[in-house]
Amino acid sequence: MISNTSVKTSGLLASPHRKSGFSLLEILIAIALVALLASVALNQLTGVFGDNQKQAAELFVTSSAELALTRYRLDVGNFPTTEQGLDALIKAPAGKEQRWKGPYIKEKAIDPWGNPYKYQFPGTRNVSGQRSYDIWSLGEDGTESNDDIGNWASSQ
Repeated sequence: MISNTSVKTSGLLASPHRKSGFSLLEILIAIALVALLASVALNQLTGVFGDNQKQAAELFVTSSAELALTRYRLDVGNFPTTEQGLDALIKAPAGKEQRWKGPYIKEKAIDPWGNPYKYQFPGTRNVSGQRSYDIWSLGEDGTESNDDIGNWASSQ
C-alpha cells in the first residue's frame, strides 16, 4: 500500500507554480557558451586566413597579373607604361582603344592587406626575358621593405 506521504512528495514535479520553459539564468548561460565558442572559432579562422595572405599575393604577382599583362601585350603591342599602371588592364588607355580588347582584370588590383599592387615598366628587377616589368605588393606593413612580394622572387 502507498502511504499518503509518498504521494505528496512525488507531486513536487507537477507543482502548479512551476511553468515549462527556460529560466533567464539558463538562457544567459547558453548565450555565453555560444559566444565563447564563436570567438574561439573566429580566432582559429583568422590564423588560417592570415597565413595565406602572403601566398595569395605571390600567386597574383607571379600568375594572375602575368596572364592579364601578357594578354594586354598581345592585343596592344606592349605592356602598359608605369604611368598607365595596372589601370590599363581595366580601362583602355588613351590612344589604345582600337587594339585594346579588355578588361583583362575585373577590378582594381588590391593586395590582401588592402593596398594597391605596385607596377613598373620597364622593370628594374626583371630586365630580361618576357617578364620585363616589375609588379609587387608592399606586404603586410604597407611600406617598401624586406617583406615586399614581387614577381622577381621566383626568378632570382
